[in-house]
Amino acid sequence: MNNVTRLLQRHRSIRKFKPDEVSEQVLEAIVRSAQMASTSSNVQAYSVIAVTNPETKRALSAVAGNQQHVESCPVLLVWCADLSRDKLACEREGVEMVSGTMENFIVATVDVALAAQNAAIAAESLGLGIVYIGGIRNNLREATRLLNLPKLVYPVFGMCLGYPDHESGVRPRLPLRAVLHRETYDETAQAESIDEYDRRTRDYYIERTGGKRDTTWSKEMADKFKRPARAYMRAYLEEQGFRFD
Repeated sequence: MNNVTRLLQRHRSIRKFKPDEVSEQVLEAIVRSAQMASTSSNVQAYSVIAVTNPETKRALSAVAGNQQHVESCPVLLVWCADLSRDKLACEREGVEMVSGTMENFIVATVDVALAAQNAAIAAESLGLGIVYIGGIRNNLREATRLLNLPKLVYPVFGMCLGYPDHESGVRPRLPLRAVLHRETYDETAQAESIDEYDRRTRDYYIERTGGKRDTTWSKEMADKFKRPARAYMRAYLEEQGFRFD
C-alpha cells in the first residue's frame, strides 16, 4: 500500500472536535479538491454551503435529530445537488432546460456524492476529521429555508468538519468477496460473508462499548429497512423543481 491507500483504509467517523478554527485556506483547499472529482459530462451539478454561524448550526442540528456534533463542529458543510446553475447556463444560450427527468436527478445526486468524498479524503489528508450527516434529510423543507436554497437545489447530506478530539476505531467492513464480483454478479458468497461480518461487527461493538451494545450488522439492517423512511421526500423534491418522468 502507498500513503493514499493507507489513508483511505484508516477512515473513521469523527464526532468530537477540538475548538480550533478551520482556516479559510484549509477550507478552500478542501473544496478545490472536491471540485476535481469526476463529474458527468462536466455538469458539476453540486454546491456546498459552509456553515459556521452557531445559530444556524444549532437549527440544523435540530433538523438532524439533535446530533450534538452538528452544533459543536467548527464547520458544517451542507452538500447540495444543484441543477440551478445548469439551468442558468441554458438560459444564457436561449435554451429551455429539460430538468424534469430521473436521469438529471441521478446525475446531480451522484455528482455531489463524488465531490463530497473527495473533500473527505482531502480533509483527512490534512489532519482533519469528518462525519457525514444524513439526518439533514429529516426535514428538508426547514433545511432549505435555513440555507435559502433556490429551486433545483436540495441538500443531500451534511458533513461535520474539524480537528479530531478523540481517536475512534476503524469500523470493519463487509468481506471483500461480498462486494467484489468477477465478470458477473455472484450470489453464492453472500450468506457466508454476512455470517462472517455479523460475527466481526458484534465483536467490534462489544469491545467498543464495553459490552453495552450487543448487535450485528444483519440486525441493524433489519431494523433500518423494516419501515419506510422520510416518505415526504418525493413531494419536497417536486416542490424544488425536480421531476421523475
